[in-house]
Amino acid sequence: MRFDDRTDAGRRLARRLEFLRGEDPVVLGLPRGGVPVAYEVARALDAPLDVLVVRKLGVPWQPELGFGAIGEQGVRVLNEDVIRETGLDSAERDAVEESERAELERRIRLYRAGRAPVPLAGRTVVVVDDGLATGATAVAGCRVVRGRGAARTVLAVPVGPERTLPHLRTVADEVVCLHTPPYFGSVGAWYRDFAQTDDDEVATLLARTARPAPSPPDPPPPNREVEVPAGSVGLAARFVLPEPPRAVVAFAHGSGSGRHSPRNRYVAAVLNRAGLGTLLLDLLTEDEERDRRNVFDIVLLARRLEAASVWLRRETGLPVGYFGASTGAGAALEAAADDSGIGAVVSRGGRPDLASAASLARVRAPTLLIVGSLDTQVLSLNRLAADRLRCEHQLAVVPGASHLFSEPGTLPVVAGLARDWFTTRLTPPEAHGPPPGPS
Repeated sequence: MRFDDRTDAGRRLARRLEFLRGEDPVVLGLPRGGVPVAYEVARALDAPLDVLVVRKLGVPWQPELGFGAIGEQGVRVLNEDVIRETGLDSAERDAVEESERAELERRIRLYRAGRAPVPLAGRTVVVVDDGLATGATAVAGCRVVRGRGAARTVLAVPVGPERTLPHLRTVADEVVCLHTPPYFGSVGAWYRDFAQTDDDEVATLLARTARPAPSPPDPPPPNREVEVPAGSVGLAARFVLPEPPRAVVAFAHGSGSGRHSPRNRYVAAVLNRAGLGTLLLDLLTEDEERDRRNVFDIVLLARRLEAASVWLRRETGLPVGYFGASTGAGAALEAAADDSGIGAVVSRGGRPDLASAASLARVRAPTLLIVGSLDTQVLSLNRLAADRLRCEHQLAVVPGASHLFSEPGTLPVVAGLARDWFTTRLTPPEAHGPPPGPS
């Protein structure tokens, strides 16, 4: 796949990003070459466009070889492999950064022409470039966006090497790349016209799409790192309680995951905006995680989750629900079987079959099982577990989704399903508003 120019690349990329239209996204272009691509994406999505100024830090005697990148708000990303291989000392690195920092500030003044940056707090933000090489600039850009309070970060590029994508997925919630050739070369090799984008073009495109400054959105609710007592141990957790809260949901993560899971944090942010508090909980301590047997000890995990529900009721006095992922879903249902006070349970790509058959039959909380259509083995196990449930329950199959819901548009579907299940079954009827009047 080759692109005619950046306009062509932007239009093709916009078609792939159509699934974001309903999320009211903000589009940020990495200058200079990423801005013409981002311009087409923003036009297609009818989204505000802004610039995300990031500068590559080049090795002094080989400027095209980047040893890192810097961004707004003091963000710095370093490539330790390049630094080690080139023998760069701290004085040389500092000199390059000082020069690039001055250029970064100059570009911000030039591109925005006095306009305030588009607010990102609580929004889905699409970071766009014309292609990836090492990915250092994209990493810096995503970290800047995260630091400005974005609820979800999507990195979108027309072309990039496959080897850079795994690391980028650790700093962005989702990565969309149209073409990942096995032999990459350079970004320009994949364009028929790769003429340099100058500062005037960047400033013109930004001015063309400038909108009146909107009222700042409500800030996201504050989150607290807390320790939840569970017998002889304390469990690390991330606790968010919006104002006013309607109910609270404890998250039970799966094997190899925890309270920093980007997928669960995204779902939690959607619940928070609906007035639901969230507790993202590590059910095992760091020492316990080293023993893989603990990860599948559903009874242990369930007892820990029960302790968390006791803590939540004491702290908030609110109705409590469970959201389980992978093995955490089995623990959530095992715990709900012994706690009639749990108001609702949602499973994302979960293993509810890991709860005992007797426990599944005792669950009284309305239960939603969400599975991707491509996750065929887990889908079969969920159907088996659903047959054993005697409570209100539903199996929701998300088309085109695999186990991790990493495909474009699938995780927002999961979040919406979970939000609707909890708000209609966990919160009191009066919280939903008055019944409709006669027609």
